[in-house]
Amino acid sequence: MTVIHAVASRKRNATVTRAGLLAAATERFVREGYDSVSLREIASDAGVDVSLVSRYFGGKEELFSEVLAACPSGTEMFEGDIHDFGERLATKLVVDTKEDKDLNCLLIILRSASSPKAREAIRKSGEERFFGPIEKWLGGPNANARARLIADIVMGVTIDRVISDDFGLDDAAREHFRVRLARILQSAIEI
Repeated sequence: MTVIHAVASRKRNATVTRAGLLAAATERFVREGYDSVSLREIASDAGVDVSLVSRYFGGKEELFSEVLAACPSGTEMFEGDIHDFGERLATKLVVDTKEDKDLNCLLIILRSASSPKAREAIRKSGEERFFGPIEKWLGGPNANARARLIADIVMGVTIDRVISDDFGLDDAAREHFRVRLARILQSAIEI
């Protein structure tokens, strides 16, 4: 009697595989930063052969760039009237619920910034997806310097909030902080 073994082969789905690699890379870069992560580890986390990283992304630098491209750009902060910008952004930074995806992207940037290869990808992504659009929205003289100032303030406040969600302040002091931050942010965009 002949026994036929049916081998169930898993059907490849490029979209699912690519998304799995991107998710695995994001998690690794959040925890370890660019230099500490290997493509083999990413592929293993995604449950695929390492050769598929090259097929879908080209290499580690391109994969890192794709991870950055999947991060929120933050440009939604700049929608709306320029005159209440500081108020809107201060409320988002101090009061609104933190989004894990925003925090993960910040962690990737902070943990990877010491790598020359990652730093160039971070710079390019920031220019294309954040600073360029903000400069255009702001317009006028020194728009690039004003955009940088806003970004630096946002990054600092975000890091502070990651460390202590309530900034170590009671409700009244936190509201005072938010009001003062709104004024500072508003002044940062004015010509």
